[in-house]
Amino acid sequence: MKKILVTTVPFGANNCLPLELLENAGVECVINPYNKKLTEDELFELVPEYDALIAGTEKITRRIMDNAPNLKLISRVGIGLDGVDLAAAREKGISVCYTPEAPAPAVAELTIGMILSLLRSIHLANRQVHDGVWQRRFGRRISEVTIGIIGLGRIGQRVIRRLGGFGTPRILVNDVNPDMNAIPQQKLEFVSKEVIYREADVISLHLPLTHLTDNMIGKTELLSMKKDALIVNTSRGGIINEQDLHDVLTSGHLEGAAIDVFEKEPYDGVLQKVENCLLTAHMGSMSYDCRARMEIEATQEIVRFFGGDSLASPVPETEYRMQASRAAK
Repeated sequence: MKKILVTTVPFGANNCLPLELLENAGVECVINPYNKKLTEDELFELVPEYDALIAGTEKITRRIMDNAPNLKLISRVGIGLDGVDLAAAREKGISVCYTPEAPAPAVAELTIGMILSLLRSIHLANRQVHDGVWQRRFGRRISEVTIGIIGLGRIGQRVIRRLGGFGTPRILVNDVNPDMNAIPQQKLEFVSKEVIYREADVISLHLPLTHLTDNMIGKTELLSMKKDALIVNTSRGGIINEQDLHDVLTSGHLEGAAIDVFEKEPYDGVLQKVENCLLTAHMGSMSYDCRARMEIEATQEIVRFFGGDSLASPVPETEYRMQASRAAK
C-alpha cells in the first residue's frame, strides 16, 4: 500500500472527497500531525516512509528529498513552486505537479477586496470604531483612480475583468510576455513597471517569485510611487522588501499597503506595527470552493500517478528553467 503524507492544512475539512478518493484508491493517508506549516526540520523527520506528498507552501529542499528514499511524487496544492527544489526533484526522479487554475478566482477576489478596503480605509475605520473612535473617513472609488497591474497571468487577468464591474478606471499593465489581446473588452495600457510606479494610484502584484522578481520592489521603487499610492501583494512573499515597505510607510510616503504573502510564514515582523498596512495570513486561495478544488485536483494527481496514468498538470519546463535561473543569480 502506498503511503501519502499531506503536509498542507487544513485538508479535507470542508469537503471530504479528497480523503474518499485516497481511500478508494487503497492509499494510506497521514495528515500533517503538527496542524501548521511545517519547518524544514519537522518535514525532514516525517518524510522518510512516504511515497508521495500532497504539499503546501513549506520548503521541500534537496535535504528533504535526500531523506525520502521512497518519494516519487510531489503534488502541490496551489500554484507557487518557489518552495520546491525542482532541480533536486528531477535528479532524483521525483515527479512534481500542481493546481494552477484552481486558486485563481479566490485570489483575484481577495485582491479586489483589499483594493476596496485600502481605497475606503475600511480596515482602519473598523479598528477605530472598535476602539470607540467615531471618524467618517473620505476615500476614493475604483472608477476614479489609475490602477497598475504587474503580471498578466491567470490572476492578473481575473482582477482586471472584475475591475470592469466598478466602472472604467485607467488600467496600466506590465508583463514580461504581454498578450495585447488578453482582455479585448477592456482598454489596457501596456507600459513599463517604472511608469506604473510613477502614475498608478493602486499597484497590484501578480507574479511568481523568480530571479527577476526576488526583492523587485525596494525603497527606490516605493519612493518613486505617488505619495498617496496604495500597493497590494497577493502573489508571493519576497517580491516586496518588507523592511523597506515598513520604512517608507512609517515615513509618511504611501497611503497604505495590503499584504497577504510574506517572505517567512507565519509572519512575525515589522509590518505588524504599521497601522495602515492591512495584513492577512496567506489566505488568497481560501474560499471554500477554490480550496476544495485545489485539494481535489492535487489528490486526483496522486490517484492517476499510482494508477499508472499520466499527470494532468505536471510542472512545465518553463518553471524548471525559471528556478534554475534564480539559483544561478
